[in-house]
Amino acid sequence: MAARIDHLVTSGTFSLDGGTWDVDNNVWIVGDDTEAIVIDAAHDAEAILAALDGRALRAIVCTHAHDDHIDAAPALAAATGARILLHPADQPLWKLTHPGHSPDGELADGQVLTIAGTDLTVLHTPGHAPGAVSLYAPELGTVFTGDTLFQGGPGATGRSYSDFPTIVDSIRERLLGLPAETVVRTGHGDTTTIGAEAPHLEEWIKRGH
Repeated sequence: MAARIDHLVTSGTFSLDGGTWDVDNNVWIVGDDTEAIVIDAAHDAEAILAALDGRALRAIVCTHAHDDHIDAAPALAAATGARILLHPADQPLWKLTHPGHSPDGELADGQVLTIAGTDLTVLHTPGHAPGAVSLYAPELGTVFTGDTLFQGGPGATGRSYSDFPTIVDSIRERLLGLPAETVVRTGHGDTTTIGAEAPHLEEWIKRGH
């Protein structure tokens, strides 16, 4: 059976630079009826466990280490034995949330993760965070962009550890070259496509974030 994508929305807060905001996060589960990976273990380990429905969890993949994307990762790992994977450039952000618990492995640009016979290629897409990554699954016609690319433009870059020119370069160089029909599955909000977002690059640059 080919891998499928399951979608869960969890709710909690995002805190950084002394502020706290209520947020809804997309949690993506990629796998088949027997095994899966979770992309961004946000807020609610019990809800994610329920969505896994008994499948073996092979890895918890963090698109970046803002607390709203990783807060449930240690609890989910403890319940399943899955390894937590994070790009090393986001270790400083990770330690703000989980100072006593380190990720189990590192993500690297070009690395291929395979689940249920389906490959996901890690694309380092910094800007929203130094270690932000996207995961491209050509067989599924999709890319999981975390908070790098949303419907309507780049992720926010107004807080610590982020940079607007860097995120624009990441989107231009790593994402907009994907096939136009590629579905963009984001860290928050609705999906979009590469083709829908590509025409707006110059507008984003002029507007800034």
